[in-house]
Amino acid sequence: MSRLAAGQWKLPQFTDIKENNLWVAIPKVSRIIPFGYELDPNDAGVLLPIADELDKLEMAKKYLKQYSYREVANWLTRNTGRTISHVGLMKRLQNERRRKNKAASLRRWADYAKKAVAKADELDSKVLGSFKESSQEGTATTS
Repeated sequence: MSRLAAGQWKLPQFTDIKENNLWVAIPKVSRIIPFGYELDPNDAGVLLPIADELDKLEMAKKYLKQYSYREVANWLTRNTGRTISHVGLMKRLQNERRRKNKAASLRRWADYAKKAVAKADELDSKVLGSFKESSQEGTATTS
């Protein structure tokens, strides 16, 4: 969770996860159940994937290169039996894109931080190592 400037908390948002060619359940973080998921009857905090809808959504992403959001949303509605508007489809894909870009940026920043920490440790060991050696030599001569 991250804290926003206005004193509100922003819950982490999850993207569609596919492991070993199977869709994975995700936690429910808002009252809206996204396209491709259904509420788990045993646990109200978990969303179960609907494989057919998620697979068709993946196909729809490819169709958007040739067709409009309205046409693709109508195709999804006809082929899955679940209604999705062209605006809903656009928002879902924009949010997914934004989350993936943010995750990539955070991973890149983490790599930069690891390299900076390694470099700082290397420099500290050189500087502090020589300082420790010289201070130990100085104490040995005074004792």
